[in-house]
Amino acid sequence: MSSRELASLHERWTAYQALPELTNHWYWRPGWRADRQFYTWHLTFEHQPELDHLVSDVQRQLTLPGLDLVPLDGLHLTMQGLGFTDEVTDSDLEAVVTETRRRCAGMSPLELSLGPVDPDAEGIGLLVRPWDRVEQLRATIRDAINAVWETVPEASEGFRPHVTIAYSGSQAPTAPIRDRLNAIRHQPPAWVTIRQATLIALRREHRSYEWTTVATAPLGL
Repeated sequence: MSSRELASLHERWTAYQALPELTNHWYWRPGWRADRQFYTWHLTFEHQPELDHLVSDVQRQLTLPGLDLVPLDGLHLTMQGLGFTDEVTDSDLEAVVTETRRRCAGMSPLELSLGPVDPDAEGIGLLVRPWDRVEQLRATIRDAINAVWETVPEASEGFRPHVTIAYSGSQAPTAPIRDRLNAIRHQPPAWVTIRQATLIALRREHRSYEWTTVATAPLGL
């Protein structure tokens, strides 16, 4: 594990030990509402049996008050937002997809390790490593957007690759969750191979994230 990843995991675990209660993840962020969708590039995890096994095993031990478990088909790694679907024109969307596909074709598939568990106030995730490969892909997507738009949405800084397996659904006390996490925090990680970036139309309803796939950008055509 690189020093950045190790430092992040240690810092977040230390903060979680002192956290008295969860923060409800499901408050509405600016611009969001139940009938609105958002274009965003994600990594998704279809046909990843090793990851499915790990997540199912961990989630069985996290059936606790305050946690909303993420279904296996809802696992994702948020990469780069584009904008609300009612604010992005079809022509701009097509141009971004074309440019992203062109640039991603020159990249290799990502071999990533997911785990161990990595908690914070709004949820429990899996540590993703190595960060540099994910950051390289995100930079490629941002460059593709910048070829179409003068300004790229969202800041380039502050990105931390992670995959959430349970969201905080209420202001529940953390002590029972912390005890359970301490028992499983050294579980071996799962390995995945990512062969594409996926552009989705994301909606946020029923205390979960759901989406429709809009386009894909294969890695290493």
